[in-house]
Amino acid sequence: MTGARVFVDTNVLVYAHDLSAGPKHHRAKEIVLELWNERSGVLSTQVLQEFYVVVTKKIPRPLDPRRAREIVESLLYWDVVVNDGEAVLEAIDLSDRYKLSFWDALVVQAAVRAGAEVVLSEDLNPGQIIEGVRVENPFGS
Repeated sequence: MTGARVFVDTNVLVYAHDLSAGPKHHRAKEIVLELWNERSGVLSTQVLQEFYVVVTKKIPRPLDPRRAREIVESLLYWDVVVNDGEAVLEAIDLSDRYKLSFWDALVVQAAVRAGAEVVLSEDLNPGQIIEGVRVENPFGS
C-alpha cells in the first residue's frame, strides 16, 4: 500500500477477525496489519458500528462483545471519520450521482473526507474512481 491513505470498509475488518472466512481471513489480516504498521488506515464511525454488530451477531463464531469492544477501541488509533449531518447529506448526493446504495455512498463520502486514495471493499465496483478515490477489491475480482 506504500503509505497511501487507505479507507477500509467493514467487510475487510470482519474477515480479519472471522476465523471461518478462509483465504479472505488471511488476506484481510495481512491488510489490517500492513495498514497498522504504516499508520495509513482510515475508518469511519459507520464502519466501526457495522463491524461490532457483524462480529458479535452475524459470523459463524461470534466474538464475545468485550473482545469486539477491545478491537474497536484499538481501531480508534486509526484515522476515524465521524459521520455527522453534513456527511449524511453529502452521501445522499453521492448516492444519487453515482447510483450507489446510501450505505456505500456514506463509505465513499468518509473516504473522500479523509483524503484517502483508495477504498478497500468488496461491495463496490473495483477499478471505479469516485470523487478521486479508487475502489479496490482486495479479495480478487
